[in-house]
Amino acid sequence: MLSALKVTALPKNGKAGEVILPGVAEGFRHVVTDTSKGPFHVVAYLERELPQGGIPAYLAARNTGARSFVLWDGPERRSRLATLVTTSAGEGVSVYQVWGGQGELVGTLVREKALSGKGLRTRWTVAQTGCPEAVGFKGRIFWWYVWWLLFPVQLAIGVGSLLSGSGDVARGPRRVIWRAGQEVPMEFRSDEDEVQVHAQWADLRLAAALSALIRTFDSWMGTPWDDGK
Repeated sequence: MLSALKVTALPKNGKAGEVILPGVAEGFRHVVTDTSKGPFHVVAYLERELPQGGIPAYLAARNTGARSFVLWDGPERRSRLATLVTTSAGEGVSVYQVWGGQGELVGTLVREKALSGKGLRTRWTVAQTGCPEAVGFKGRIFWWYVWWLLFPVQLAIGVGSLLSGSGDVARGPRRVIWRAGQEVPMEFRSDEDEVQVHAQWADLRLAAALSALIRTFDSWMGTPWDDGK
């Protein structure tokens, strides 16, 4: 593993232990960290790029699968590490492009929602410019089968949790393993909510954008970072 990228919320008081964290005073709420480099090694500062119409317009477009955000290389917002834009979204299929700070296309990400016409599981395609295309599926068939068998029990637990304000519900399988031929360049580990990079040729900017994008599709039991009002 070369990197382990995950979306991390910044503490509201601006401190991690006794260390004052940059970004809080500048209005950032989330960053992408590389946990392989340390407990709080910041790779990028995350910020939604709002369309005309502001937050209401973003949230309305979000329901169709559209996303747009910036990965800043510092809290001062002097330069962009990468920018993710939506090129098309609808009928369960969303296509995103990731652009570098100099206006170069880093790669394309495609999300095909489960049961949208191409399979029983959500399919993620990562196409980095000049590199092999990598395809991954959300969860393994076996674990989805087990999860659906236990769904009535989980539903009962979920109702009890809502009524009591306690307890927890097992989420569906979320691990994604991207394969490009015989190689596994990246994988999303649901236990840590992080994208692990294995291939030397994988662009860190694309991987960071992917880790941020996945966390915006965090299901109704999750906590998407980009849905705040």
